[in-house]
Amino acid sequence: MDRLRQESLTALGVISGTSMDGIDVSIVTSDGRDVVSFGAGASYPYRDSTRSALQALIAQAERAMTEPLVELEAEVTADHLAAIRCFIAEHEIDPAGIDLVGLHGQTVYHRPQQRFTRQLIDGPAVATALGIATVDRFRHADVAEGGEGAPFAPLYHRALAQGMEQPVMVLNLGGVGNVTWIEGEEVIAFDTGPASALLDDFVLRRLGRPYDADGALAASGLIHEDLVAAFMDNPFFDRPAPKSLDRNDFHRRAGIVEPLSDADGAATLAAFTVESLVAALRHVPRAPRRWLVGGGGRLNHHLMQRLRTRLGVPVERVEAAGWDGDALEAQLFAYLAIRSVKGLPLSLPGTTGVPRPLTGGRLNRV
Repeated sequence: MDRLRQESLTALGVISGTSMDGIDVSIVTSDGRDVVSFGAGASYPYRDSTRSALQALIAQAERAMTEPLVELEAEVTADHLAAIRCFIAEHEIDPAGIDLVGLHGQTVYHRPQQRFTRQLIDGPAVATALGIATVDRFRHADVAEGGEGAPFAPLYHRALAQGMEQPVMVLNLGGVGNVTWIEGEEVIAFDTGPASALLDDFVLRRLGRPYDADGALAASGLIHEDLVAAFMDNPFFDRPAPKSLDRNDFHRRAGIVEPLSDADGAATLAAFTVESLVAALRHVPRAPRRWLVGGGGRLNHHLMQRLRTRLGVPVERVEAAGWDGDALEAQLFAYLAIRSVKGLPLSLPGTTGVPRPLTGGRLNRV
């Protein structure tokens, strides 16, 4: 019997987010509908050379539409493969018990309005190296059908949120922010704006640090409200959901904070992130009773405190619901890989704007 036709499958999920701060790996066992169980998660860094090459590409992202990027994709794939092998060894997992690997890869260019998205990963090569079937190209079918190609977490969030007081908003604070509004079977999802991307890049440029640890720099600065208003004066925030962003879509305006001090620039960019999240409430039927926050930004004390103040409802890390915030996105792509091989939808009209519930992903057998 084809093992992929079993009712319940065990899959590894692997992703590197837009912040490129590491390759996350986790394991899920599921029927593709209800989450049965999820196990350990871990993160592994890119080699410095790979990360530098990716950062250089992101700075000239249009190259990703025209250049084959064969060498860089091979480097990204090698780092993903190393992360998977480390995860299996460190957690003493029997590879024979893994049915599938879901590989998101590294997004380097996302332009759904041009029906184009690109994630660097060689799924067939990973399948061959591991001797395990893989699923990659999760976003391609959605974008080809006119969908936004993001966010892809909502169906997993809905499965996790069963039995929870609703409506609830699940917020992912990565390089780009995205939300999932859930009430019963109804799901609305969309990107909210640049979450950590502008602030991370500012701190890296000014201080050589990859991010503002705990929001300490932003907390010490003065917010320039006129500049926050200038950032918010963007038609994106009034566009109805669903909608999505490329990591660099707001970088053209980022120069307006350059005259500010390090602390004031960080404070202003953090305040913009908060206001972009508050603006998400324009696009949901009613305000959520609770926000659950995942992604690296959930560890930023300053951002979390400002969100609580602005929203006036509980704003908690996803761990408060018993979820693993560090592993959530990797778990997602394990879950979606299982749904993909079962022919179940990965996206809905209310999550990406695709015309109908749509499956996706490319299966690479061994």
